[in-house]
Amino acid sequence: MRVAIEVMEACGSCASRKACAMGQSDKREIVVYTDDASAYSVGEVVNVSARQTIGITAVLLCYVLPLVVMIAALASMVMLGCSEGIAALVSLVSIALYYAILGALHKRISKKIVFTINKI
Repeated sequence: MRVAIEVMEACGSCASRKACAMGQSDKREIVVYTDDASAYSVGEVVNVSARQTIGITAVLLCYVLPLVVMIAALASMVMLGCSEGIAALVSLVSIALYYAILGALHKRISKKIVFTINKI
């Protein structure tokens, strides 16, 4: 099922709403897999939830690991004696490669991020 989320309502009390991609638009759409899709109708207000570990995994994949990759690439280049400009360029390229790999693994990652839906 495709579920539209009104961000202001869903994210109003979340401390991370400004840093989260969900907080950058008024409405988002997510896919929720359920065996009971026929029990829901268009326009019905529902509760969509996910385990807390999914949020932690998303933060790690999108923010923490890229930072580690960038710092590791920058430090490696400086330790190898490269100029600061080259080191900065290599660190930016490493981030681009990281996100390209993350994008290539999108389908595999999305299978692990599971939302549940409940009637209110």
